[in-house]
Amino acid sequence: MRIRSAQRVRIAQSTPAWHYGEYILKILVLHGPNLNLLGSRETDIYGTTTLADIDQGLVKLGSQLGLTVECTQHNSEADLLKEIQRAPAAGFAGILINPAAYGHTSIALRDALLSVQLPFVEVHLSNIFAREPFRQHTYLSDISSGVVVGFGPQSYFLGLRGLAERLGQPGQDCLHL
Repeated sequence: MRIRSAQRVRIAQSTPAWHYGEYILKILVLHGPNLNLLGSRETDIYGTTTLADIDQGLVKLGSQLGLTVECTQHNSEADLLKEIQRAPAAGFAGILINPAAYGHTSIALRDALLSVQLPFVEVHLSNIFAREPFRQHTYLSDISSGVVVGFGPQSYFLGLRGLAERLGQPGQDCLHL
């Protein structure tokens, strides 16, 4: 995949990272509705890890992979759409998204992701295929670069590693756990 200049961010010389010349790739992490309640919401399904813990881990892993990671959570579908639409102009090379319930209902999210033409990975904390029938289909999975489900918070980290690989991270085995 060719990285467009709009997808690059100048980095400091001291930053240890894989990069193209003197630029580093940016990844946008989008969390959908109710994920702000992680750690206290249905802990038997979603566990006790908080969204802040996940975000902190993603930023750390991103740094190890040579990526800049920006995380944001929105309960509003419109706000998620705005984030997706701003991604190319803001220099993001890819998107990691947990659409939560909107994955099962939102054609608008699908259309936005198609329109920005950035690679993205869809993640879900729970195994959506082992849950209610209405959760077993998403409007994003068939257009995504990959889907990771059922590994709890690790779904995010596996998804970020996969997205880094898809973006062509040279010289590192980013799939080793």
